[in-house]
This record gives sequence, structure tokens and C-alpha cells, in this order.
Amino acid sequence: MSSGINKTLSSIPIKVIGSGARRGVANFRWKRRAVQITILLLLVLIPVSGLFRIDPENGALVVLGWQIWFADFFLISGLWIMLASALVALYSVAGTVFCGWACPQNTLAEWANHMTHKLLGKRAEVSLTGEAPKVAAAKNKVLNWSLLGLSFLCAAMLFALVPLLYFYPPDVVWSFITLRADTRLAGSLYWIYSVWVLIILLDIAVLRHFWCRFACVYKVWQHSFKTKETLHVAYDASRADECEKCNYCVTTCFIELDPRRTEIYDSCINCGDCIDACNNLQAKKGGVGLLRFELGQRELGKIRQFRDNSISLLSRFHWTTPFAVLGVIMFAWGIWTYQPYHIAVGYLETAHNQSARDYRIEVSSKRYRPTELSMSVEGLPQDDFTLSNLKVNLESVGRTSVFLSVSPKLQRGLYPFVVVVHSNDGWTGRFNVQHFAE
Repeated sequence: MSSGINKTLSSIPIKVIGSGARRGVANFRWKRRAVQITILLLLVLIPVSGLFRIDPENGALVVLGWQIWFADFFLISGLWIMLASALVALYSVAGTVFCGWACPQNTLAEWANHMTHKLLGKRAEVSLTGEAPKVAAAKNKVLNWSLLGLSFLCAAMLFALVPLLYFYPPDVVWSFITLRADTRLAGSLYWIYSVWVLIILLDIAVLRHFWCRFACVYKVWQHSFKTKETLHVAYDASRADECEKCNYCVTTCFIELDPRRTEIYDSCINCGDCIDACNNLQAKKGGVGLLRFELGQRELGKIRQFRDNSISLLSRFHWTTPFAVLGVIMFAWGIWTYQPYHIAVGYLETAHNQSARDYRIEVSSKRYRPTELSMSVEGLPQDDFTLSNLKVNLESVGRTSVFLSVSPKLQRGLYPFVVVVHSNDGWTGRFNVQHFAE
């Protein structure tokens, strides 16, 4: 009886679907693609939402509909110090991970590689060494070349619109796209746009990762903060016999590196493609890959490694922390003291004379919405001065002038007074003036 049961059980086919070692294998590619797409969307959403853009007409930065002048020193300086400190901390820990996961130029270069391989064959690599791409015989057709060129041109025309969003509101950019007349558009904007299209087209058609490997100044900045403990691709040399005749990770690397021999200062961008390639290849054999991301040096024991790496990373934050704190304090003070309007009072000058009793009150608004401003003078009797306007209206950012004339009947002497400006949103500004009557 038992033998019959054993024969029945043995006849049931058994399919091995994978060992436990395959579980938990990190797949960085789809995560990286998600981050890259998110970054591209943010590049568009940031100016469109009004979070940040540049106003070239008024020479100011715009944050959430508020103008930030370069005179707002603490606000701008504090923000840049905070960002620089955060970037130094990021580069110290993660190295050049920005290049592989977030850089828009690298994202476009990878897309260009994908389109080239799809339309011309997997061996059709673009190189600046003078070698012609090895186009697959079945795909060396006019249609394939035309589709590739058209896709590159369309991508260049699309992404060349992104810089315009940082200098013009969305409705102005839409006028530009639809060729609609708009007084806010610069006359040379179409020429500027054409230059951007040409630059992006040249980048994705010819330069691609050459820029990342040899010409990117930003990458040199990141390299300045890398050490042996910074995130890098580590290779398990104890299993070198398993990849003696395999160079799959090398052929996968689009930067053309050998991931098994990474150095502190090399072109690796920590994209993780080589790790995925090795993991997927070894998983077919029921094992795990020989490459992985690692902080610190593998030679140390696990407990000592974690301790020493943590101490090393924290020690590098000692000199960045004071700068970060200073940036936070300056930024907070800049927000606290930020003035949405600006007042300036000076003598009224004309082409022929300068009056010592007539003043120009200039009020500027930093807000992109209608504002009503009320003018008054404190310190002078009501009969001893005249304002050209008691109220002025500004439809958006800009400036307006109100003229103040002091009575010539004042006796000789010094008369201090204050020009007060009230806005309909609760802001009050004061400007002290010392008037001398002769």
C-alpha cells in the first residue's frame, strides 16, 4: 500500500520556482525610473504651481506669488546656506547618487540610448571616438533613422519649453506655444528657444553620457566630498571564480565602467544597474549577486564596520552643522523681517532744478495681486504739507509715486516727520525724513 502511494507521489511533477536566496533581491531599475520621472514632473510643477520662478522684467525671484529681492539678504543667503549644507551632507553619504537617480540630463541620455537601441539595434551605441554606430542590418532603414531623428527633435522641442516656465507665467508660455500675440513676450524669445532646442538636441543625439563622464562640473563638486565610507558599489572578491568568464555587469554599465573595480574618484553614478544585472543572473542559479551598495569598507567586521562608518559619517557633519544652523537662523530671520512693500522718499528732482521742499514717495509692491495703499504724514501740521494722492492702487507687482510738497511758510529750522503707508491687507510701513526749512 505504502509503495503504491510512494509511486503516485513520485509521479507528480515538481517545479522549482526559486530558492530563498532570490527573495528580497533589490531591483533598483524601476525605483530609479520612478524617481527620474518624479524629478521631471517636479521641474515642470515647481514654476507652474508658482512655488518658484524668476521674474526677468522686475529682476526678482518669485516664491509662492511673492517677490524676493536680492536686497532680502537674510532670506536668500539663509536659503542657499541651508541648501549647500544639505547637499554636502547628501554627497558625503550617498556620493554621486544624484547623477544616477535625479539628473535630468542623464535621464534624457538614457532615454536616447533606449530609442537608439529600439530603432537601430542593441549594438548601435553613440560614441565620440569617431566610430560609426553598429546598426542592425534589419533596422538600417530610412524609416528607422527618420523616426529616431523625429523623436529626438520632438523631445528637444518639448524639454526646451521647461526653462521658459521659470521666466514666464504659464499663460504667457501658452501664448508662446500657440503663436498668440502677447506684450509680455520678449521679441527675441523665439531665437532663445531655438538655441535651447539645438543644445538639447545636440546633447541627446551626440553627447549623452560623454558629458556625465568628462565635462560635468557639478559632478566634480560632488566628488569633493566622497571618501572610502561614502556609498559605493562593493564587489565580493571571495566569489570571483563565479564570474571569471562573465562580464554582464560591465556590458550593462552605460558609463562603461567595470563595477568590480570602482574607485573613490571615478565616473560611477550609483545607478544600481550593474547590481540588478548581477542579481538577476545569479538568481537564475539560485544564488545572490556579487555586487551590492555598501557604506564603508568590507574588510571590517559587521559590528565594527557599522560603528566606524557611523562615526566617520557623523564626524563629517561636525563642520557642516554650524553652517546649517546659521542658514536656518538667517532664513527664519529673513521670513520674520520680510516686507511685502518697499518705501523710499527722496527730494523731487527735475531737469532744471531741485526743490528742497518737494519730495517723491516711491512705493513698490512685491505681491502679484491688486493692492490699495493709503498715504499719510505724521509730525507735520495738516496745513503744512500736500500729498498728490491719499490712496493709490497697484494691480500687481510694480511701483508708483506720490508727491509730497511741504509748505514754504514754515519757519527756519529742522522738522522731522514720518511718511506712513498702510495697505489694505494690514501692512504698515514708515519712512523717517528730516526736513530743513530755510
